Amino acid sequence: MNDHAAQYPARVLEVIACSVEDAIEAEQGGAGRLEIISRFDVGGLTPSLELVREIKSRVSIPMRVMLRENDGYGVRSMDEKDSLIATAQRLKECGIDGVVLGFLKENRKVDLDLLVEILAACPNLRATFHHAFEDSADKQSSIQAIKSLPQVDRLLSHAGQGAWIDKYVTADSYANAARPEIEVIAGSGIDLPAIRLLRERTSITEFHVGTAARIDGRVERKKVRELVRSIKE
Repeated sequence: MNDHAAQYPARVLEVIACSVEDAIEAEQGGAGRLEIISRFDVGGLTPSLELVREIKSRVSIPMRVMLRENDGYGVRSMDEKDSLIATAQRLKECGIDGVVLGFLKENRKVDLDLLVEILAACPNLRATFHHAFEDSADKQSSIQAIKSLPQVDRLLSHAGQGAWIDKYVTADSYANAARPEIEVIAGSGIDLPAIRLLRERTSITEFHVGTAARIDGRVERKKVRELVRSIKE
């Protein structure tokens, strides 16, 4: 095991859930956290509050809920911004662990003003900054900007295009730059070989999966169980 990784918290598998059934299967398989979304096909949009409440009533593991109204990484109208703030206000009463969000300005810098405004609507919740990070112009500057947001304690990253064998060093550099305020979650293309590679060669301890936990588009506990076993062996 990577000696550096031993300094950090127990490994966690985060599973994307689009339904109550997904959430139950993920929990039964041993997942440590859920990301609740709609529209898996576009990388995740804000789910309905009804779905969030129903999942919360059926599972006990921590869950984070996507706050994203379109398939890009910006806000396209004042109505959309108001909708995000209103949803954040409602989510703070749902007993969830946190939200998942990320916004960039037209110059591809992190939109701190918008993030501050939305997070202020749910001050009791933690936050994950999602893959908008990958479209930012300067990754190290973006990490420093995100670290200025006290509620953000996770950063989801795929470390660029290509296979994990070609980018694990980049992912680890992000993880080291983000600590101690933020833990990087490795996501996108995460499967059994990728988890083993990242466990052995990086300090990353959290893994985000979608397709790898699914059979025919639905989360299956046996797939989750295999992934959990691989991060803890």
